[in-house]
Amino acid sequence: LSGSVLDCPGGASSFTACANQAGASAIAADPVYARPQHSLAALVMAEVERGSAHTAAGADRYVWDFYGDPGGHARVRRASAEAFSRDLIAHPARYVPAALPSLPFPARRFDLVLSSHFLFTYADRLDLEFHRAALRELHRVARREVRVFPLLEQGGRPVPALLSELLATLGIPHRTQRVDYEFQRGGNEMLILNAA
Repeated sequence: LSGSVLDCPGGASSFTACANQAGASAIAADPVYARPQHSLAALVMAEVERGSAHTAAGADRYVWDFYGDPGGHARVRRASAEAFSRDLIAHPARYVPAALPSLPFPARRFDLVLSSHFLFTYADRLDLEFHRAALRELHRVARREVRVFPLLEQGGRPVPALLSELLATLGIPHRTQRVDYEFQRGGNEMLILNAA
């Protein structure tokens, strides 16, 4: 990893901490970062436990090659949340309270913009217009490319109708690309928006 990277929404992921350790200049944006640090840490751990229980209850909807089993998934999520909490305390400027579809960054600020498990995931609650505005905003702040993953709704349902309608009217060069990582069954594709 190198260059400037935005993770949006970043949530309680260790990505920003790890990316900075690997040599990138990474920032995460999420509205939850507006909370005081002490209440955010408690919220994060509660969310990890809730998410792990949800995943274990629907274990047949997942591919366990990476995590091994629900216990392995819970351990990785817990370790990620702990790394996030440590990095948030040590480097609070890396965590910007902001929400799509309006980000407080100048145009072309980041070499790479990442968005995972938000767009398309909540397609039952976030409509076509929200997705269009959010993708345009992510594209606005990207110097090279935007990567959105996975292309599934919550529960693992594919989003072909929403995706094709959205991309037909977006007006941004794009492609989908298969990736090696698959946790949600069928969730092994990402959308790439080219900024150049």
